[in-house]
Amino acid sequence: MDKQFQWWPPQASNFAPPVDQLYLFLLAVTAFFTLLIFACIVYLALKYRRRRGRRPAPVQTNHLLEITWTAIPFALTLVMFFWASGLFVRMREPPADAMQIDVVAKQWMWKVQHPSGRREIDELHVPLGRPIKLDMTSEAVIHSFFLPAFRTKQDVVPGAYNIEWFTPTRVGEYHLFCAEYCGTQHSKMIGRVVVQTPAEYQAWVAGTGVDEAPAVVGARLFTQFQCNTCHGQRAPTLANLFGSTVKLSDGAAITADDNYLRESILAPRAKIVAGYQPLMPTYAGQLTEEQVMDLIAYIKSLHNQQP
Repeated sequence: MDKQFQWWPPQASNFAPPVDQLYLFLLAVTAFFTLLIFACIVYLALKYRRRRGRRPAPVQTNHLLEITWTAIPFALTLVMFFWASGLFVRMREPPADAMQIDVVAKQWMWKVQHPSGRREIDELHVPLGRPIKLDMTSEAVIHSFFLPAFRTKQDVVPGAYNIEWFTPTRVGEYHLFCAEYCGTQHSKMIGRVVVQTPAEYQAWVAGTGVDEAPAVVGARLFTQFQCNTCHGQRAPTLANLFGSTVKLSDGAAITADDNYLRESILAPRAKIVAGYQPLMPTYAGQLTEEQVMDLIAYIKSLHNQQP
């Protein structure tokens, strides 16, 4: 990882080239109109300056000119809008086969857990060429997961899950920053992303056997907190729940995504499933954010199972 200051970070993800192209386009348009307006100011100031004994002739409205300098900037802003919006939508929609990695922010570190269970702090190891989806939340205040070389940045907020995804395209080590002021040690909340070949990544994952997969830990928590005594009987079954449409007692319907599952664990009475009584107690204060993620991973693992 290059420790020197760089005007232009390396391009290390699938989003880096299109983001740079958009940025250069905006920069070029800005520079062109800045110079054009400055040149017009100088020209008009000299041409129509006040002279002794002469008065400038009245200016006649030129409708074609008015339409031209209105239509051209309008067309350029439409190009900017649709170009940036299309890129924004792509960055918000990870592919279905993306590898999910859980990220929990706290003052002042990044805690990362891989699908295999391996954990790391202030580091993120990822395989080259594989879409990576980061499921992120915060234990305290708002943070921001910023990868300059990948041209991606996403706020990490307490009480909800946000996602950030990318496909690494270049092996190496790259900077990781918190881009949201989060307290006295904000400047020290830094780390690195290590992009490895698939073989190197698999070797790194297999380098330790002490961490259990999130779904395994979640299954144990599910039994430890006696969740199995209700779900499937007095409470809704969890088999095939994730990604399905849930009908609520107020007549509304909601998709069972990560945020819905998190809310159902920590604030179970916020959304009551149709046909069931609000019997489930809250587990707020009893579970850490990592344990909630483990429980959600276990619920996701129940896909394509019989109720």
